[in-house]
Amino acid sequence: MSGIRGVVLFPGAGSSASHTSLLEVETALAPLPVMRVDFAYRLAGRRVPDRAPVLIRAVREAVRLACEEWSCAVGDVVIGGRSMGGRMCSMAAAGFDGNDRVPQPADVPLGVAGVVCVSYPLHPPGQTTKLRVAHLPYLDVPSLFVSGTRDDFATPQELRQHLSAMPVQPEVHLIEGGRHELRGHDAAVAAVVAQWVSRRAS
Repeated sequence: MSGIRGVVLFPGAGSSASHTSLLEVETALAPLPVMRVDFAYRLAGRRVPDRAPVLIRAVREAVRLACEEWSCAVGDVVIGGRSMGGRMCSMAAAGFDGNDRVPQPADVPLGVAGVVCVSYPLHPPGQTTKLRVAHLPYLDVPSLFVSGTRDDFATPQELRQHLSAMPVQPEVHLIEGGRHELRGHDAAVAAVVAQWVSRRAS
């Protein structure tokens, strides 16, 4: 895990790569290079996200471009983001193409150094049976999950229950009183992410 060369970050569904939380993470990670990436639908001025296969391809393409820019391998890069952005990164790292199925032999996991998920959307609010967990048993890279204790997309208990299926147990950090948007907690989240990345880069 030594030699991390950079971090690629993606926003949530309703925000852009210039979201204050991502900017705060970038500042906390300095001088480590950070690439903040907007999904194509956002750049096109659309509010509704593309389907998961399109988003996951965008994650893979952004990592490819980052590796070219930083002259490094995929295994030297940490990826992640807020809510939907972090979820797409975790699916790419697990080898999912965005379809609701078990990865097939042709699906190649994105062999990154680690994945960071801030406010992971385990399920839509109030719809606890619509789980977004099929890929978690295949996510075998180090990962960090940062969530608020009052997040209506995933309670702390739900997170711990479903993350236990992961072959490499993730680090979970809870922000007391934080809701899904973690408003007012940007600095705290950034500090947790920077410390986690730093431990893996040493």
